[in-house]
Amino acid sequence: MLLLREHATVTICHSRTKNIEAITSQADILIAAVGKANLVKRSWVKPGAVVIDVGVNRLENGKLAGDVDLEDVKEVAGYITPVPGGVGPMTITMLLQNTLQAAERSAGL
Repeated sequence: MLLLREHATVTICHSRTKNIEAITSQADILIAAVGKANLVKRSWVKPGAVVIDVGVNRLENGKLAGDVDLEDVKEVAGYITPVPGGVGPMTITMLLQNTLQAAERSAGL
């Protein structure tokens, strides 16, 4: 169950937003999808916030990293999704579900 405050605010930022750290550090839920490995640091995160890292970046050593610096942020976040293994499996699941629904519709089922 998702509970929202009556007057919840949604703010969208991009990597060049002025004062981005001040803005993101107020969020109860922070979703990072910037495309820059380890960009989001602990100072960007409100203590106890839920941090959802959607970014997938390949580092020079061949390993995958998210947009959030997991090691730096994990001590301040209330919950954080890892990369790899966080939202990726859910993305694949939903893609497969949508594919099955489209196939059923086209087959008249």
